[in-house]
Amino acid sequence: MNRTLFLLIAFLLLGGGVLWYLAAGEDEKTTLAGADRAFAVDDIEQVHKIFIADRRGERTTLERRDGYWLYNGRYKARPSVMRPLLDAIARVRVKYKPPQAAMENMVQALATEGIKVELYDKQGGLIKAYYVGGSTSDERGTYMIMEGAEQPYVAELPAWEGNLSVRFRRYGDEWRDKTLFAEEVDNIQSVSIEYPKQRNQSFILENTEKGYEVRPFYDITPEIRRPYKQGSAEAFLTNFESVGAEAFRNKFPGRDSISQLVPFSIITLVDKQGDTTRVELHPIVKENIITHDVKTGDYVLLNSEIERYFANLNDEDFLLAQHLVLQKLFWGYGSFFKDSNLLN
Repeated sequence: MNRTLFLLIAFLLLGGGVLWYLAAGEDEKTTLAGADRAFAVDDIEQVHKIFIADRRGERTTLERRDGYWLYNGRYKARPSVMRPLLDAIARVRVKYKPPQAAMENMVQALATEGIKVELYDKQGGLIKAYYVGGSTSDERGTYMIMEGAEQPYVAELPAWEGNLSVRFRRYGDEWRDKTLFAEEVDNIQSVSIEYPKQRNQSFILENTEKGYEVRPFYDITPEIRRPYKQGSAEAFLTNFESVGAEAFRNKFPGRDSISQLVPFSIITLVDKQGDTTRVELHPIVKENIITHDVKTGDYVLLNSEIERYFANLNDEDFLLAQHLVLQKLFWGYGSFFKDSNLLN
């Protein structure tokens, strides 16, 4: 009887130990499986640095600053590029675990096309590191694998279809902010606009202790004696709150020769911290249409419309900008004074 009881107790203890071991092992496996699936960062505000590297040798570092992101330690990152990137980091999720037969192709795709992504917190601690690869045949899923893991997954972004890698795969100037001017009126100390071929329209607008002062840019230009148009300076400066270019053209073959030409306009803005932004604008004339006038025998120019400008920003960057965006800046010296016809 005692022997039977002893064996029963021993069996129960052994069985309980095995169950505990199996349960613990299953928990550990579940934890590991969960870790290699958790690509998303729920609180995107935790991410203060993003490092992206690809097989081509491209290296991108994005760092959070007060109200903006800094690209490679030097340039402001473009908000329209950062928004979808951060959205992908915050909402990416596993769509499904691929079948064993597909694993080899996925791993190969990640090895050849994969982009490494490292996410860091404010203190420089690594939050996550993973690889983003190619897409499934239907373009509705993206191959991803956590660094150090053996199991790749097909990931997706809810309510969005496409290859997630396009949100991470940018090169050079594609990351950069294309803003020419972005200054609040109260922080502008002065703006000068020089029209080299229309010198009498060139001017300097300055914020002085007595208020706004407008004067000719060139000393030889006579001062306008008409009454100042109240509110005109503020109306003009408001136009500098948001002025963006269309695209970078830093590698444009004709950049040097164009920069040596006389520009249509040179705009210089100085803020109250003493920082200067200078933009030289060279017009791009729409292709001229020339026709032959049968009556006179002359050739007639039908179109010489300006659609865009090359913008030389601070003698560092060369950009393409639209006339429709820039035309609000093209005031003349006389624009700040009342019309002489209205004074009588």
